[in-house]
Amino acid sequence: MTDDQLEALREQKRQELLNEGAAGTGAEGGSDDAETGVSAAPDDPIHVESVEQFSTVTTDYDVVLVDFYADWCGPCKMIEPTVAAIAAETDAAVAKVDIDQHQGLAAQYGVRSVPTLLLFADGKQVEQIVGAQDESKLRSLVERYC
Repeated sequence: MTDDQLEALREQKRQELLNEGAAGTGAEGGSDDAETGVSAAPDDPIHVESVEQFSTVTTDYDVVLVDFYADWCGPCKMIEPTVAAIAAETDAAVAKVDIDQHQGLAAQYGVRSVPTLLLFADGKQVEQIVGAQDESKLRSLVERYC
């Protein structure tokens, strides 16, 4: 999928969600901000099940921390509580992508080792961090964009 096609799909989904969610909750259970139409970030990580869901999540929320992980990865398991805390305690949404289930997404974003954390702001990737990170570093990174 080209960047133009991906951007067109994102815009289409954004418009659909704005039309659907104007009176209720966002696609992942967060409530919409009536003024901006942007969904409030959920308190729990969102487990990505499809490319379409990934696209929706990264465009629905102002700031999204994406954790590319694998079940067999020790460092991934070590940072799991940190990632959950970021979801619960910041205004950012957190998405988790299993690289074994979503090899295409991992390849598209240049994920060569896990954990790899991507930060999206306003639908665009703004940061990429490889390896386990401590909570204070991740929190300050997220808060820079919130």
